[in-house]
Amino acid sequence: MRFHTRKWIKPEDLNANGRLFGGRLLSWITEEAALYSIIQLEDQNCVMKYMSEINFINPVSQGGIIEIGIEVISFGTTSITLKSEVRNKLTREAIATVDQLIFVVLDAEGKPKVHGKTKVEYVKDRLESES
Repeated sequence: MRFHTRKWIKPEDLNANGRLFGGRLLSWITEEAALYSIIQLEDQNCVMKYMSEINFINPVSQGGIIEIGIEVISFGTTSITLKSEVRNKLTREAIATVDQLIFVVLDAEGKPKVHGKTKVEYVKDRLESES
């Protein structure tokens, strides 16, 4: 799994118990997965169709640094399925996992559109194929 984003836990990210608010973490995971999907499918008209449950494993306090990892599970004809893991950057201790996040590419009418992708592509690979 590749970890792309780091977050520093600040007071505004905490719940009433002084721990990272689950809704804030879910927002960060969703944004990271959406960006990853848009970049992989090379289409900004990409929306979340499904998210499995989030498994909160360990709490995070103010001042903690987390990192969000995304991995492709599969490519569908119009979709991409990802999984995510959030971990403590310094200890590598798992914070939370999401087993499935499914994003779908839509056409101008809001209907699923074939994206033509079948494997993960990295920027360096795209640059090499353009030269």
